Amino acid sequence: MIKTNRALLSIVILTITVPFAASATEPVTPKLTDKLDRLLREEMRSIQSAMGQIHSAIVMGQHGKVAEQAQNIHDSFILQQSLTEQDRKDLMSAVPEGFIKLDKEFHQLATALAEAGRNDDTEKQNQLFGKMTGNCIQCHSTYVSDRFPGVKPVQD
Repeated sequence: MIKTNRALLSIVILTITVPFAASATEPVTPKLTDKLDRLLREEMRSIQSAMGQIHSAIVMGQHGKVAEQAQNIHDSFILQQSLTEQDRKDLMSAVPEGFIKLDKEFHQLATALAEAGRNDDTEKQNQLFGKMTGNCIQCHSTYVSDRFPGVKPVQD
């Protein structure tokens, strides 16, 4: 159940935050229920805040803060605690498989970043933070291009 909630939360996060392919697909936002749209926006604001804090913590050598904020992103508390069974069904019917893949990858990267923070590994933190940012760009350019028309896909 917790893994299912995390997977769904990850999907939601990626829908709003993380870009996927070189060719744009139909935006996901119009397919979301009002509740899911609101929850996703809340989650994205939370991730945006955490990513900003992580950036500052990396450049200041605050490894514990990196670990804490990356773990918060991985855990994605807001959506995990707020989704009903019907919300999960609605979400799964609104988002494509590629979104789910990106979301899962994003949360795996957050876990690895938390570990790099716990290990005081600045180089790894920088690398993983860059990959997470790339996932955000890919998701936004692919799945929410209607909200972020200026975001263009990037190549790895």
